[in-house]
Amino acid sequence: MSENLKQEIAKELGVYDIVKQAGWGAVSSRDCGNMVTRAIEIAERSVQNNS
Repeated sequence: MSENLKQEIAKELGVYDIVKQAGWGAVSSRDCGNMVTRAIEIAERSVQNNS
């Protein structure tokens, strides 16, 4: 996942302030899982739109 996409999703989920203050390591496992889920949704939508 690109850094830009990670930042965009973190902002969308409201955890970007944590990233800015303490780095990606400070993001909870739950929030990381939510980010992955969101990234998968975006990828699936992209594939459907390109078909």
